[in-house]
Amino acid sequence: MKSMGFSSDDVVLIEKGNKPGEPYVITVNCPDKTGLGCDLCRIILDFGLSISKGDVSTDGKWCYVVLWVIPHSFSSNIRWASLKDQLVSVCPSNSASFYFNQQSDSKSSSSPLVYLLKFCCLDRKGLLHDVTKVLCELELTIQRVKVMTTPDDKVMDMFFVTDNLELLHTKKRRDDTCRSLYAILGDSCISCDLQLSGSEYEALQQGVSSPPPTVAEELFCCELSEKENLSHALTPDLNKLKSPSVTIDNSLSPAHTLLQIHCVDQKGLLYDIMRTLKDCNIQIAYGRFSSITKGFRDVDLFIQQKDGKKLLDSEKQSSLCFRLKVEMLHPLRVIISNRGPDTELLVANPVEICGKGRPRVFYDVTLALKVLGICIFSAEIGRNMTFDRQWEVYRFLLDESHEFPLTNNRAKNQIVDKVRRTLMGCYCKHQGPVPIWIISTMVALFVRVKWFRENGNVTGHSWLDLPLLVPSSLSCLLDSLRRMRRSLRSHRGINDESSILVA
Repeated sequence: MKSMGFSSDDVVLIEKGNKPGEPYVITVNCPDKTGLGCDLCRIILDFGLSISKGDVSTDGKWCYVVLWVIPHSFSSNIRWASLKDQLVSVCPSNSASFYFNQQSDSKSSSSPLVYLLKFCCLDRKGLLHDVTKVLCELELTIQRVKVMTTPDDKVMDMFFVTDNLELLHTKKRRDDTCRSLYAILGDSCISCDLQLSGSEYEALQQGVSSPPPTVAEELFCCELSEKENLSHALTPDLNKLKSPSVTIDNSLSPAHTLLQIHCVDQKGLLYDIMRTLKDCNIQIAYGRFSSITKGFRDVDLFIQQKDGKKLLDSEKQSSLCFRLKVEMLHPLRVIISNRGPDTELLVANPVEICGKGRPRVFYDVTLALKVLGICIFSAEIGRNMTFDRQWEVYRFLLDESHEFPLTNNRAKNQIVDKVRRTLMGCYCKHQGPVPIWIISTMVALFVRVKWFRENGNVTGHSWLDLPLLVPSSLSCLLDSLRRMRRSLRSHRGINDESSILVA
């Protein structure tokens, strides 16, 4: 491994693999705290990274975490130094300060300053995602959004953001942000302003309306596995998502309960598991997150309740298993409904008890809509309380398009499916059998090369004649590869804009 310049006694160490494509290894060695694993996984997800495998162990006072991570796409420009800073920020600095401040946790609970970014420009397809991408690259977190389109095809956008670098109070940081937006918007940008938010933020929080009762019931329903008639029900090719296995065993350890999970891999899977355990006041003593095997993940966790005891109560066991299955089946809820004469796309995700929402949801939804060529007439982010849980709700009013007529139920289902696939990310990988035309072409190529090696000297051919003997096989192979990639493009989900361009 090659060190990225961080000393071995750092709280967080990031190492790069020796070969291109090998995962980076993140090592965290610090005092333990409840929910630390959730915080680490949230930050890693926010930086566009996927955890390929991981190990964690703790004695309740000190923890040691090793995570192997890879970018969601090869084009991702990961800011490793910033990632390290963010990971260090959620780690208790030392055991003394941690135990003295365990109850208050003043640093993590303090609210960051919220800034208001306002700009006006000419409307175009993909505009909202392009702006969101710039803000993510600048390490600005979107807290709330208000997007409006005027009758003369102009957009008035209000982004309420917080700065992960905590530098927006400086003029240079604000000017750099505006310059980055001007660069992506070009001559279409009419005005751009960035300043500390005032009463607008509170007014927007209070002004966001809740979904109608019928829509809310469908969006926040807990028993999703039994609601196959819902618009967010899984498509047939994703039925394997419905079979996660969650088991609890108290026979293997005198002090800990073994929690075993077997499920389909998807974006943010470990974050969803850690988030659920954190919200249920479950502590992890040791855990292993195994590599993907035929598209599935195995997670083994030795856990305790907050009081340090095993999980023996059968009702608590059933409740935890059910909660984990629901979160793995539908970590995000996606539906389309009618809002008066308009069509509205709604996306909801649970908010952690500490108040933090899921990262990159707005980014992924706007990416999916951009790839589909669907314009967004208006957008807003709000929070709703239901079933003793808080939800972050993203609402998008969609414009009609020729490719996806919004009066057509099939088109609506395609939009929901594409958005869900983009958010969950796992379906971009082709995990089915290799198409038969690929196999047959490769076999034909192998047979021809084998024949040449055995009979070349007899027939008078040399190795220089090999290209003349196998051009049709090579041509068929390349054509088959193109056909497979086109087929995958039409059936898989969208993980990243670059993957669409490559395909």
